[in-house]
Amino acid sequence: MRVVALVPIKLNSQRLPKKNVLPIAGHPLCWHICNTLADVEEIDQIYVYCSDMEVKRYLPDGVSVLQRPKWLDGDLVKGFDIYREFIKQIDADIYILAHTTSPFIKSESIENALMHVISGENDSAFSAERVQTFAWYKGKPINYDLNDVPRTQDMEAIWVETSAFYIFKKEIFTEHNRRIGFTPYIQEVSGIEAVDIDEKSDYDRACSMIKVESINE
Repeated sequence: MRVVALVPIKLNSQRLPKKNVLPIAGHPLCWHICNTLADVEEIDQIYVYCSDMEVKRYLPDGVSVLQRPKWLDGDLVKGFDIYREFIKQIDADIYILAHTTSPFIKSESIENALMHVISGENDSAFSAERVQTFAWYKGKPINYDLNDVPRTQDMEAIWVETSAFYIFKKEIFTEHNRRIGFTPYIQEVSGIEAVDIDEKSDYDRACSMIKVESINE
């Protein structure tokens, strides 16, 4: 069974300029997820999918770079267009879609989720943070009754995707156009593992968390 990791990167990010190469914890942002994936023994190959081959200088050894078409860098291009083009070129039984914006996800979390898919127990897996508090959507509570307010510890948890990784069998994408299948495994993450960097405020918060973690070591 062939397992391939895909890390899509563009160097001209819109919301946070040059986000993927900003320094954090002593390395460029994009270095971290690649280094973490390299520690997962079951992964056969790690690909960074980027239009600019300059990205090589920001990556750890052993990571392959596949040059993608420039049109995939467009601000209105959807992620699924990127995944589709990659899968057309690189064949695998299982794909791990991992994002640079989650630099502190642990290899153990990825490996545990991956084993659930390899075993056949689940057809996909993804990282998510458990939220167990009062939540509203479109002006209405979504996880409790206003007339019978429960204790938070008794509430049904809501799972929020962190986008650190999505693991799926090839046919889940090629036949159903999905990155989460029909029997997904939810890999719970929290704290620094759940960090997702999209804007400057996220980046500043992540840098602050690193300082705190270092102090507590």
